[in-house]
Amino acid sequence: MRARDLAVGYKMVSVDSDVMDAARLMADRNLPGLLVVDERGGPQAVLPASQVVKALVPGYVIEDPTLAAVVDEKHADRLCRALAGRRVGDFLPREATPPPVVDPDDTALEVAALMARVHSPLVAVAEKNGTGPDRRKPESGRLLGVITASHLLQELLRAGGALDKD
Repeated sequence: MRARDLAVGYKMVSVDSDVMDAARLMADRNLPGLLVVDERGGPQAVLPASQVVKALVPGYVIEDPTLAAVVDEKHADRLCRALAGRRVGDFLPREATPPPVVDPDDTALEVAALMARVHSPLVAVAEKNGTGPDRRKPESGRLLGVITASHLLQELLRAGGALDKD
């Protein structure tokens, strides 16, 4: 099984996309994160759903989790105000690391190893365009799709005959 066979179309956003729209997209489609693309449509970063959730939690609650018990459900709408008017780029680290990118010919095990190494819920599958500016890392070319960790796990379990067992 090759990365090109595992890649699926996936919703993507740009750094200038509204983060509330991105949050709704992740919630509506039960996505672990979104691929953030640059102006050319190339993979730039991964916006994990956990980062957006973190933005909803007031800093004082993160520092003292016992305070979470005193905020009732009626105030949840106030938490979402933390996203209003903000861009996806506001939720990425200043030095956002590029998303993991695999070659279309990489094997499922190579994809799994990369996901495990970089702790990413998804990887982009893109053709390589040669070398990037630092001459050590291939520059990503045409994006073919995305492989999520859950989809990869499903395919590996199916291939191993473990998916249908109780």
